[in-house]
Amino acid sequence: MLMLSCELSTLRVLVVDDHELTRLTLQLVFSCQENIQVVGLASNGEEAIEMVKSCHPDVIVLDLQMPVMDGWSASSHIKAISPNTQILAYSSVEDVNFQGTKAMSSFDDVCKKDVPTKELIALVRQLGQRAEDGSVAG
Repeated sequence: MLMLSCELSTLRVLVVDDHELTRLTLQLVFSCQENIQVVGLASNGEEAIEMVKSCHPDVIVLDLQMPVMDGWSASSHIKAISPNTQILAYSSVEDVNFQGTKAMSSFDDVCKKDVPTKELIALVRQLGQRAEDGSVAG
């Protein structure tokens, strides 16, 4: 018997940032959205890699500058173990290379921390759709 569901699948999001207030604020923002579940919070890249193994997120909102392991290093490790996971580089850095970050294969998109909340949510949903499409195709 084939069971079809009309419900949208829940988008699994991992938030990685070294600032507790940022992590908790993003958790609150995403948790208030329909069909988005925050499956974990990490404060550095090493924690993020471990959480990817246990939580299997669809999308990771990943800060670039963190202690222990930064977002650039963590992203390549994450893509190696979970290639369909979409990674959003999330940073406040006023860096000339920030736009070049998107060209790096480990990131699926980039977003400045001053982006309006609605745009961030829309971007995470868009990446979630890509993750879903990738897991079906792969």
